[in-house]
Amino acid sequence: MDRMYMTDVASMITARIASAFASATAGGAGNNTEVVGLAIDRAAFGSVPLCGEIEIPFEAVLGAGDTFSITGLQVEDSADGAAWATYEALTAPGVVATGPAGGGTVRGQVTADINLSSARRYIRIDHTPVLSAAATDTAKTVAVLVLGGFDELPAPV
Repeated sequence: MDRMYMTDVASMITARIASAFASATAGGAGNNTEVVGLAIDRAAFGSVPLCGEIEIPFEAVLGAGDTFSITGLQVEDSADGAAWATYEALTAPGVVATGPAGGGTVRGQVTADINLSSARRYIRIDHTPVLSAAATDTAKTVAVLVLGGFDELPAPV
């Protein structure tokens, strides 16, 4: 096996923040509201990434048995960064956290792989945070995109 794959994977990938940091309150602001991702210009890297892994880290404060879900996970693409279309609607992870006995803070992340080989120049990641309760539960999310499949190495920074 090539030693680079074992010791220098960082030279093959580039990570980008793919959405604003979003907050949701059960029954209120941000709950069940799509978080539209930030435009990422694949051509700006000089070498166009052909694949990626979506990461959505989250932190949720949940009452006992209440749930936090990520729905509506999708990748959009655009030729000009203005007119967007769905590139791929990914299988939504659904419930990703359940409040512990007595309630508390739950942290984790959702991941999904994406083939970008036929995507247009610009891409963005959209997701929807959903809290099951109608009281004081809250959640925070952000989308991160780890890009790979560059035709030149090391990957652009």
